[in-house]
Amino acid sequence: MSRLRFKLEAKASGSKARAGRFHALHGEVKTPIFMPVGTQATVKAQTVESLKETGSRVLLANTYHLLLRPGPEVFKKLGGIHRFMNWDGPVLTDSGGFQIFSLPHSRLMTEDGAHFKSYVDGKSYLLSPELSIGMQKAIGSDIMMVLDQCIPSTADHAQATAAMELTHRWALRSLEARGDSPQALFGIVQGACFHDLRQKSAEVLTKLPFDGFAIGGLAVGEGREQRDEFTGFAADLLPENLPRYLMGVGTPIDILEAVHRGVDMFDCILPSALAQRGVAFTTHGKMQLRRSVYKFSEEALDLDCTCICCRQYTRAYLHHLVKTQEILGWQLLATHNLTFYHRLMSEMRESILADQFLDYYHSRKAPLMRSDEDNPVTQQKKTKAKSERWAKLGDYEVHTSLKGFSSIRQISSSEIMHSVSDPAEESHRLYVEQSQLGEALAETKGAPLVIWDVGLGAASNAMAAVKCFEQALPAGARALKIVSFECDLDPLKLASKHPVKFPHLRHPAPYALLEAGRWQHASGLLEWELKGEFFAEMSGAGVPDLVFYDPFSFKVDSALWTPEAFARLFEICRGRPTKLFTYSASTAVRAALLHAGFFVGKGVMTGPKADTTVAYAEAPKGVGSLLGAEWLLRWSRSQAKIPPGFAVAQDIEKVSDFERRIQGHPQFRGC
Repeated sequence: MSRLRFKLEAKASGSKARAGRFHALHGEVKTPIFMPVGTQATVKAQTVESLKETGSRVLLANTYHLLLRPGPEVFKKLGGIHRFMNWDGPVLTDSGGFQIFSLPHSRLMTEDGAHFKSYVDGKSYLLSPELSIGMQKAIGSDIMMVLDQCIPSTADHAQATAAMELTHRWALRSLEARGDSPQALFGIVQGACFHDLRQKSAEVLTKLPFDGFAIGGLAVGEGREQRDEFTGFAADLLPENLPRYLMGVGTPIDILEAVHRGVDMFDCILPSALAQRGVAFTTHGKMQLRRSVYKFSEEALDLDCTCICCRQYTRAYLHHLVKTQEILGWQLLATHNLTFYHRLMSEMRESILADQFLDYYHSRKAPLMRSDEDNPVTQQKKTKAKSERWAKLGDYEVHTSLKGFSSIRQISSSEIMHSVSDPAEESHRLYVEQSQLGEALAETKGAPLVIWDVGLGAASNAMAAVKCFEQALPAGARALKIVSFECDLDPLKLASKHPVKFPHLRHPAPYALLEAGRWQHASGLLEWELKGEFFAEMSGAGVPDLVFYDPFSFKVDSALWTPEAFARLFEICRGRPTKLFTYSASTAVRAALLHAGFFVGKGVMTGPKADTTVAYAEAPKGVGSLLGAEWLLRWSRSQAKIPPGFAVAQDIEKVSDFERRIQGHPQFRGC
């Protein structure tokens, strides 16, 4: 039987919205409910008394931060968080999984848990399911959360599967660690934005004796429509007789949409965090009190609100406090925002109980999405120009396709990196999957595997390799060294300013590479080094096992696509089982590789290209998809028979020698 004794009181007609109640160790809770975030045993800019005045009933605290400071000994000595912070209502503690995901420094995820260094004193920790639950027991929260592995919601299927399965194993360990404690424990459904994984996660976890379930892994990269879709999908998979909690969400409109889809519990830092920046949620829309339009306004912030901020202070005074960065301004706006959130939850609950939620939903949806109606912002040319400058750097700009993914475009040439397919998906398919990097890393013995990343660009190929390594690491991985060659770092610098548009850059590695020219994984088994111009640096970079050959187009980086370039590369790789992968399938590029001495075959399809190119420094064991007689015949008739820049009309002998070397290549014997 659930420790919370959850009771479903009403379900709305025409909606999946529900009203319920449960009994925590420190009192009854009515749902739907919003929980202010008191990360370090305090909600920022609020006292316990002001929280109660806003209508707060349940607070959220964070295990990761409280583990580091003040530590479990303090809670054990003082009798838990309720006595420690003088709060007599229920408390939910997060497990620390999201904070580990958000760490700006390196952390290592293994089967045992998350290895990291404390930002307080540099001490090393292993946050395991057992330590997380043990710390939550010491805190004395009413509801504990299992430790989970949080990843971006935009992760690929393989990464999402691995994280989900690890979360399931940790869930079992968390349950065992909870033992006979009277504290409730929630499981967390993961699976990123994949329906099959969400369904599998729910099937596994709902068979276990949890007291409620959370929907994790959303609001970490996906768009609003996708978040709404997977919130509803996951909620439908959860038991009706237990509370449902959507973690880390969100804005008032996000909460309205999630209640409509059957969610009961919410938390988010936004009411307080945005208040610090002068933002208030009101019936007039979302208002920015920093704007000078409020400098002389004697009106109350929101005439429909009865909080102390709206009863006693003018917009002019709030504007002054925000502009002067006075703490009182933060406190008053946070008090108002929390009151607004709790009133929204109360109105939704009342409408569900009265079976009028659907009407309420439609009437409130538009107002919750609007900005300030009293003083609308007029888009000015100056603001637009600033926005455009932010999306540009040097000769590059951010380009967002009609499919929704973003790439880097060179302004002078109009060329776009990864113009047709999502950069992360293309990098995984073309370079990581095709090179069988995961299988190579599983062979833990031997010298470090070396990848040459020729054409760093926005680092999508290198980060695909980093991701593959981190997925392989829990089971044991071979050491890996990535050497990236790039003489123009503006594409990566620009993309790194927009991690929302470039999800593969939500990782400390590329930022360390830009700052120091190298990055090392916390395990010590992965090193990523940045070198400059390819021809100047290649001779001192060792010998690669894999070459991800991804310079910009011939139009932009013509020198890297010539027979001379491939000949120099072949000399370094001669006699080694080096494999080269490139997106180009042009006859000229394949001819240049063959002329250099490589064995050349067809690579996988990507985007609109029927195939790409794979080259081998030594003859592969099987002919596989090596080019054969059919290609040789097409080449002999092609106008691109001789690569541009190589043939000189007057040098007939040079052209003839090129042709003889192609025709006499060992891979065409017998053709």
